[in-house]
Formats: sequence, C-alpha cells, structure tokens
Amino acid sequence: MVPGPVQEEVQLLGRVRRYLEEHPEPPAITGRDVLREMAELRESAFDAKEEDLPALFQHYDQLASRARVVGADVGRPPVDPDCPYFAHLRLQEDRRTRDLFIGRGTRIEPGLRIVDWRDAPVSTIFYRYQEGEEFEEQVGDVVLQGTVAARRIVGVAGGELQRVDCPQGSWVREDGAWIPLARPPPSLSGGAGSAYRAGDAQKSRLGTGLAHRADKHLPEIAALIDPRQFDLVTRPGSGIVAIRGTAGSGKTTVALHRIAWLVHADPERFRPSRMLVLVWGRALKNYVAHVLPALGVEGVRVETWEAWARSLRLRLFSRLPKACREDSPGSLQRIKLHPVFETVLERRIRTRLAPPGMASALDDFVSLLSDTEATLRVFEDLAPGALPRPTLVAAGREMADQASRLRAWLDGDRSAGSILDCEDDALLLRAWQLRVGPLRGPDHRPVRHAHVLVDEVQDFAPLELRVALGTLDDGRCATLAGDTAQHIVDVAGFTDWKALFDHLDVQGTVVETLRVSYRSTREIAEFGRRLLGPHADAEPPPRTIRAGPPVEILRFTDHGALVALLADTLRNLSRSEPLASVALIAPDEACARLVYEGLLRAEVPRLRLVLDQDFSFAPGVEVTLARDVKGLEFDYVVLLDTSARHYPDTDTARRVLHVGATRAIHQLWVTVTGTPAAAVRPFLGAPG
Repeated sequence: MVPGPVQEEVQLLGRVRRYLEEHPEPPAITGRDVLREMAELRESAFDAKEEDLPALFQHYDQLASRARVVGADVGRPPVDPDCPYFAHLRLQEDRRTRDLFIGRGTRIEPGLRIVDWRDAPVSTIFYRYQEGEEFEEQVGDVVLQGTVAARRIVGVAGGELQRVDCPQGSWVREDGAWIPLARPPPSLSGGAGSAYRAGDAQKSRLGTGLAHRADKHLPEIAALIDPRQFDLVTRPGSGIVAIRGTAGSGKTTVALHRIAWLVHADPERFRPSRMLVLVWGRALKNYVAHVLPALGVEGVRVETWEAWARSLRLRLFSRLPKACREDSPGSLQRIKLHPVFETVLERRIRTRLAPPGMASALDDFVSLLSDTEATLRVFEDLAPGALPRPTLVAAGREMADQASRLRAWLDGDRSAGSILDCEDDALLLRAWQLRVGPLRGPDHRPVRHAHVLVDEVQDFAPLELRVALGTLDDGRCATLAGDTAQHIVDVAGFTDWKALFDHLDVQGTVVETLRVSYRSTREIAEFGRRLLGPHADAEPPPRTIRAGPPVEILRFTDHGALVALLADTLRNLSRSEPLASVALIAPDEACARLVYEGLLRAEVPRLRLVLDQDFSFAPGVEVTLARDVKGLEFDYVVLLDTSARHYPDTDTARRVLHVGATRAIHQLWVTVTGTPAAAVRPFLGAPG
C-alpha cells in the first residue's frame, strides 16, 4: 500500500509535469532583442504620422518595462520538467490553501507556483518553519500569516518521484515499490554536553603512566599527554625532532608542549624571545598563539611563513617593492620551489666572485633569472626529468621576463609592474644567507633562535625550511611536525621524509610516529584513511580510542535540498547542544557562499562565513573552505559537494578530502551533488 504522503506527492508531481508539457516556456528573450526593437521604434517615430505617435510611445514604454524584467531574469535557470523541484510546501492562510514548490528555477503562473530557493522571499517560510507551525513573514509590502500544513522534501529524477521525507516518515522507491526507511532521517547528535569531547579524551588519560616519574614539576603538561607523547616532549634540547602522526594524534600538542618543557628545563637558553613557531595558515597561528600562554609560555613569536619571510625580506632588501603577486604562473612556482633550484642558486653564488652585501645577494638572484639558459641547463643536469620539458620552457620565458622587469625597477622605472612572486621571498633570503651570512633583525644583529618549531611541515617547501633552520644557534634544536597524508600544496612541500632530510643535510634524523588518533572516532579515522585510495595501505591504520556513529554519505540533486536538510539539522543541534562547533567545509568559495546564504535565510543561529581563516574557535556553525581547515578540529563536520568536478581523482584531491574528513571529533557527513568524486564512490555501494 502506498503511504498517503507519497500518494499525494506522486499526484502533485504528475500534475506539475503535465502543466509544464502543455505550457512550455517560451524561447528566452534577451535584453539585446528588446533594445534592438526599441531602437527600431525610435527610428520609425521620425517618419510616423502625428496621430500614430501616442500608440508608438505607449509601445515604447511597454518595451522599456520588458527590458527591466528581462534584465532581472538574466542568469535565472529554467524549470527542468524532469526535476522541477525538491520540496513541497502547503500553506494554510485564512480560508485559502495553496501549494508551493521549491526548486532551482521560478515559474509562477495560474495553476503553478515553483519558486527558486535562492532568492524567492516566500521560500524563507520553508527554511524557517516546520510542519504544523504558525508563520508570519514580511514579503515585500505584504505580511504573510498562516500555518504550514505540509512540509516535505522530495527526490525527483527522470521525471519520477524517488523519495519523500516528511514528519510522517521517509520512503524510497525501489523496483517500483515504496519502502519505508527503518532508521530516522540523518541527524547530528552525541557531541557537546553528552558525548566524548576532545578535552575529555585527554582528561581521561590524566596521569597515565606518569604518576611515578621523578619529573613531577610539570603536572599540568604531563597530565594532558600519553607516555609516548611525553617521551617526545622531553627530548634533550639539541638536534632535530621530527614528529609524524596521523590526523588527530596530537602532533601540534606535542610540539607546543615541547616548547613549554624546554622553557622550563633551561630557561636561560630557551627564553621565549629566542623561540620561533612557523605555521602554515593564519587560523593555526591564532590557535597556537592562544595555546602557548595557557601552557605558561609568553612571548614566543608565532608567525605564518609568509608573514615572517616577508618582514625579513622587506628589511634586508629595502630596494625591492613590498607587494608580491599571488598568482604567479604554475611553471614558475614549480621550478622556484623545487629542491634542486636552491642548489642551482648555491652553485651560482659559489662560482661568482662578489663582496658580501645586499647588492651582491640581489644581483645573485637577478642573474639567476636572467641567465635563463645556464640556469635551466644546471637544473636539468642535477634533476633530469624532474619537470616536463614544456614546464621548463615556460618557466624560462617567465624568468627572463621577470629579470627584465626587475632590472628596470632597480634602474628607477616604477612602471615595470609586479616584479616579485611570493616564492621569491625564500630565494632572496637564501641568497642572503649564502652570500652575506645570518639574516639580520631590526637591531641589525644576527637572527639566532634557540628553537624553531615548524608545524604542518609537509606543506613547506624544502627551500623555506632551509631558510628557517638557518636561523638556529649552534644547538640546532628544532621540531618538525607533520603528516605526508595531509600534504595538499601541489607546487611545494614533500611526501618523502628521507629525501627531505637528505636535502636539509640532517641525515640520520629519525621520524617519530604517533599512531593513536585521539580526535576522531574509529569510523571517521577509517573513512579518512580509505579516502587516500591506493596510498591508504602505505602505513598501518591508526589506533583510535572510541567508536561513534557511521559516516553518512548523503546525495542530493540540488544544493537547495542540501541546505534544507542542513537548516533543520543545525537548528535542532543548536538547541540540543549549544556548545557544539560545526564546520561546513566547501570545495570553493562559490559553494561556500551559496550554502551560507541559504542557511542565513533559514535563520540558522551563530552562523559564520569564514573565507580568510578567521575562525572564531567558538560554538556555532562556520562555513569555510577545504584548503583552510588543516590543523583544526570541530565537533561535527559536513563535507559539502564532494563531486568529481571539485575533487578529481588525484593524490592531492584525495588528501584534501582526507584532511577535511579528519577534522571531525564526533560525527562526519559527506554530501554529494552531481557525480561523486572517485574517492567517495566506493562508499556508495555502486558505481557513481
């Protein structure tokens, strides 16, 4: 027997489709068509009889009104008869009942009301009110009042109803029959206030294996980490400690506690002012800047690589412009950040006689770019086949052009345009170190650090690491924390620790691996691992300390249906778990804005759009970008639109998905709109 709501939706869909077939939309009229007709009308007015002018003017006014309407409709998609809407809303207003359909196009005519979820004012009723609730909304100059008699989310594909979700239940169509879903609709729960939080996970290990140690003078640090981590924290203050760990294993925690330990163990040598923390992004910088004072360490400089390197370059190379172009050609980025390019620079400086000083270091850099043929020949000799020949040729042209503009700038021509790339900061600083010596601070004294921590090290170019480690004092004390599975920068970074150590001349450094994931549940950790595809088995699976709900894979035909589900879920979550933090992780800015604006109209509380890594680290919902969440964690994570269009089948795309998934502490949703990404397809149970 077909359930009542399903039967009704089948009938409504049939009626809508018949109307669309019988009343096809007229061919689109462009603004250009209307303007052409208006121009023709103006010309004909010159030869018209006086008694015909009023009619001509009236027609002209009608065309002008039509031009305004057409202009407003530019870019508005037509209604697709095979999938005309994704939701049905029935409103009871006084004695009138009307059905509204929510889709991704608008068609309002007698007998049909389909509105676009993105901009139709009346669609806010769908997003803000539940079935049975009374509503009152201002739409233009009219106040709508009434009751939501029915509110249903429907799945339509190929012109046929496939699914119905409503308060009375959920049903899917299989082999021509309607099957009720045994489990309730997806919901986010079990986190803040009721389940295991990250802080609780750490507190549950208070004192584990440490109560009988002699070094009890730092109980606030030792109590928060496990014995394996504590061994790394208390390593002697010389040499390089390399920490590799799966997502959520505490790499950053260990590295920061190591700083606190060093400050405590040898306060004279490891003064906070002589320590430096370099991180990949501003979000992690803000996080670290709050954690260190909580560990009793004040005054440590915490910087992103870009900000730290830029400040030094501006001080040492004051003749160069401040700004750098952010969008340098990919071929230029690849060669400048390639490990071998530093060797090319080093050879040039070693074989070129010049006095130590800024002018010489700058000339080393410019000649490296201008002597293109020699530079590329040495590069190919040192790293044959490292980059495709077309990439090298393109890079050579770009280098020669940049060198020409640089020389013009240095000769006083300020119209030369952008002459520096972001990658040049590292090259210029390395040229200074090789030609002049230690980098210099504001007081012109050598920059010497007692300890340098580089977090998310896998996305730093080896050249950048060389510059940073070149500021260490004779103790050579540093901590490198990272995970090659989270390497997401195409043109820089590394995936081989041994090769990195060989390049940095620190052979013999041992990578200490943390294998216990404290952040995520077993289900999330395993899902994140499997997203890596062929590389998932390169390392044994991480150990986890708890289980949780399964990872949800949710498919949608339209972003509007996704927003509808998220709006309901997030409003409920804000009531049941007001302290929960939620990240909606989008593949790009367009998707982030689309979802954010939909949720904003649905009045989801404490909603924030984060496009510049300015995370609040507070309860609420943050819509952000996949490239910006590395190193962070949230109670709940929703990966938005994991489609093949956004995540192609590449190692980098898989690692980006892995990073996003493993930000979740309690629960993870993965949403798909369109063709699923290859990394997600195996979890769907059938080819995508």
